[in-house]
Amino acid sequence: MRALTQWDPFRELENFSNQLATAMNRPPTARSGQRDEWLLSADWAPSVDILEDDKAYTIKADLPEVKKEDVKVTVENGVLVITGERRAEKEEKGRRYRRIERSHGSFVRSFTVPEDADSGKVNASFKDGLLIVTLPKSEEAKPRSIDVKVS
Repeated sequence: MRALTQWDPFRELENFSNQLATAMNRPPTARSGQRDEWLLSADWAPSVDILEDDKAYTIKADLPEVKKEDVKVTVENGVLVITGERRAEKEEKGRRYRRIERSHGSFVRSFTVPEDADSGKVNASFKDGLLIVTLPKSEEAKPRSIDVKVS
C-alpha cells in the first residue's frame, strides 16, 4: 500500500524556479525558516527612467539607502556605466529580521551613449536616493534652421 502525500503547487513552482535559476547561473531560492516561506535570493538593479529633450538625455536612477560614495558613473567606449552597492543592514542585539525582501548588494547598469550625445560633458548629481545623469547633446546634433535663398 502506498502512502498518500499532499500535493503542494508552490513547492513545484519553487523547484521549477530553482531549475531556471541554475540554468541562468543565478542563486537558487533560499528557505527563510518562517512558516515554509520561500524567498528569492536575487541580484538587483535600480529602476531607471530615460528622458530626452532638444538639449540632453537624462537618466534617473532610484537608489534608496545607497550612499553617494558607493555610486560610480563612468563613460568609456560609448557606454555609460552606473555601478554601486546597497549594503545590508546589520542585525543588532535584541533585534532580528522576520522577513527580508529588499535586495542588497552590488549592481551594474549600462547604457549605450547615443551618437548625438557629447560624452565628454556628462554630469551626475545625487540627492535623496535619486541619481540624475545628464548627457548633453552635441552642438552638431542640435537642429538648426537654414535659410533658403531664392535665385
